[in-house]
Amino acid sequence: MFIIDEQDLKVNEMKRTRDIEKQILDLAIEAFKRNLPGQAQITTEPVVHAGLRPDQLMRITAQGREIIYYAEMKTALTKAEPFLLRAGGYSELDHPLLLVARHVNPQMAEQLKRNGVEFIDAAGNTFINQPPLYIFVKGNKPPEGLIPAPPKRIFRAAGLRVIYAFLCNPGLENRNYREIAVTADVALGAIGLLLGELKETGFLLDMGKRGHKVTQKELLLQRWVTAYPEQLRPKQMIGRYRGEYGWWQNKRLDPVKAQWGGEVAAARLTQYLQPEVITIYTADRHINELLLENRLKKDPAGNVEVLERFWIPGEVRQKDDLVHPILVYADLMATGNERNLEAARMIHEQYIIQLIRED
Repeated sequence: MFIIDEQDLKVNEMKRTRDIEKQILDLAIEAFKRNLPGQAQITTEPVVHAGLRPDQLMRITAQGREIIYYAEMKTALTKAEPFLLRAGGYSELDHPLLLVARHVNPQMAEQLKRNGVEFIDAAGNTFINQPPLYIFVKGNKPPEGLIPAPPKRIFRAAGLRVIYAFLCNPGLENRNYREIAVTADVALGAIGLLLGELKETGFLLDMGKRGHKVTQKELLLQRWVTAYPEQLRPKQMIGRYRGEYGWWQNKRLDPVKAQWGGEVAAARLTQYLQPEVITIYTADRHINELLLENRLKKDPAGNVEVLERFWIPGEVRQKDDLVHPILVYADLMATGNERNLEAARMIHEQYIIQLIRED
């Protein structure tokens, strides 16, 4: 009975997500039509493109010209959205990408425009740059009653732990459930459900006697990076602190007890950043020792953030006292800071591409 209930819950959740995405698409198209000059026609059709995930092919006929887009649905946007879209491989498509969102606030609208990402939303905010058609509208408030779909189970806390463990430990997907649970620090009973959803979403292939294979790793990474700052990172926050000026600059951490993340790790990997926020991942049992040793004092506005590890030390590849490059990348992307995003790009190119390259 429990299995049936879980399956029903999963089916209902997927249906609700599709329904909300369709509602957003319909509202965005209607709002977009009001911004188009003269009589315009818009049609959509489902599309499948190997290795990528545009949701719809959209045809717009306006001013005697047909414009064809691949439309990518987003129920929620992050500060790093422009970079994620550029890094997701969409430049390989044979038509430009159109972001379709529930709501694009004025700051995000400017950021998307600055990065050349065209968009429409359910409120009528728009950026279209297909000469001679140019439209830029911002500042419209989101429609009432339109609630974003909840994230899939694999993009909530437990699922993100498993995905991180898979990306950092190639081949882990072929170990038994208990080993996966221990490595990801996730309850054993959740593993089967999470692996099932990874299969349903196309990120885990069942190859029969040859076992399983994590696939579409670049797309999976970008989905993980998008969800991490909302679904997992806040849960790991122990607190913010402040220390003496420059205390961290020549400091080495015992990687068994703590590791640098974020800007400090990025600076040491790329020699590019001058860190402003100091990020440390540790275990709760080591926090007092960490604070005393480094003379860190509690300060809600402090520039030192301490987070609890969500993996088992020693099970994830380490580089001295730095967290895995994937986590450094995610920390930087979560800030939305232009210089941090550039450092994130460098880390992606220098350290991550080789880790997630498809066999």
